[in-house]
Parts: sequence; structure tokens; C-alpha cells
Amino acid sequence: MAGVVVCHGSATVRERLVVTSIGVPSLAPVRAAATADELLALARRITPTVVLLDAHLPGAGPTEAIRRLRAVAPSTAVVLLAGPDDGEALDRALALGARGFLAPDVGRAELAAVAAHVQASPVTAGVAVPAVPHPATPLQESHVARADAGVPARPVEPTPVLTKREIEVLVGMSHGRSNAQIGQELFLSEDTVKTHARRLFRKLGASDRAQAVAIGLRRGIID
Repeated sequence: MAGVVVCHGSATVRERLVVTSIGVPSLAPVRAAATADELLALARRITPTVVLLDAHLPGAGPTEAIRRLRAVAPSTAVVLLAGPDDGEALDRALALGARGFLAPDVGRAELAAVAAHVQASPVTAGVAVPAVPHPATPLQESHVARADAGVPARPVEPTPVLTKREIEVLVGMSHGRSNAQIGQELFLSEDTVKTHARRLFRKLGASDRAQAVAIGLRRGIID
């Protein structure tokens, strides 16, 4: 991957997201921008794979920032950082091809899931981009929103037992590697990697790579 750019008007939020992103190997390198102009300057030097974009970006605003970014880096996946009252900004961003959205308090597991999904389904210029699927945190499901609403925490589920090979395959996925690349590292055929992947998906109750990586990180199966 060509890395992630965290573009947010709040220095506090920006710095926290940079630190969180650094914890996801497949998002490296991690760069930061405070405005649309800074974002475009970074994108012109190295096209980012993912941009985490503030729904309240000062100056040009998120909609104009996405339009300008599309002209410079059409293959970049944009994920809006939106709060509970940002439905209108989100709709505009999705209409311009944004990949999906995350709450600004997003954690490492969600970012790793986004990275895994983007790696598995890269953007092609001119082609409609599917939204980032679960487990990218929906607005109403962020832990801050749940706490504010007085929603009790979900019960902790037992950690499934994966074999050593299944864990190795999951680690490879968390680093954004394809099945073929994982097979080369583990000296396995691509078909064997796919078999391990299907088994670990079933054990984790995951429907795809993104969800498997997020579950693995949340439950401490992988670091």
C-alpha cells in the first residue's frame, strides 16, 4: 500500500488518528494534513491508498476536498470521519465516491479492517467504489455514541481457537498481503492458503478479510 493520510482540522484528533494508524502495519507510511491544500500537496508527491477525511474540514470543506483529490489521485479510497449529526456531509461524500465512513474515535481494529478491505478490492479509476463493509464502525455504533445513549456493552464472546497456520494466514491478511503473497511467505500453495482462510473465517464468524482482521485484533488473536 502507498499509505494513509489523516486529514483533520483538529490537531488533537489528527494526532490521535496518526498514532492509531501507525499501529496498523498495512497503513504505513502514515502522513497528516490539516487542510485540503496540505492533503493535495501530499497526494501529488505520493498517491495515498487511503485518506481519512474530516467531515468538518476547515476551508474548502470535505466535498470540495474530495473533488480536488479525485483529479489528483482518482484511485485513492476516501473514508469520511463523521459524527452522529453528519448525515448530509456523508451523503455528499458517498455521492462523490467515498468508500464509507468511520467515527472519529475509530480504533486500530477498525482501521486494520479498512486496510484489509481496500487491499482486497482496490479502486479502479472511473469505476464505482463499494462502501467499506462491516466492521467499519457505523455512526450509531461507535463506543462513544453507545455510551451517550446508555446502551449496555455487548457481552464478551469466547475467543475461538485457531491453528498456528490459520493465525499465520490471519497475520498476513492484517498486513494487507494477498493469498499468493501469504503462500510465498509460508511456503504454501495459494489454494492451501484459501483453505486456511475459509476455516478461520468460519471459526471467527467473519464474512470477509476485513471482518476477520478486526475480530482477530479485538480478541487478541493477533497484535
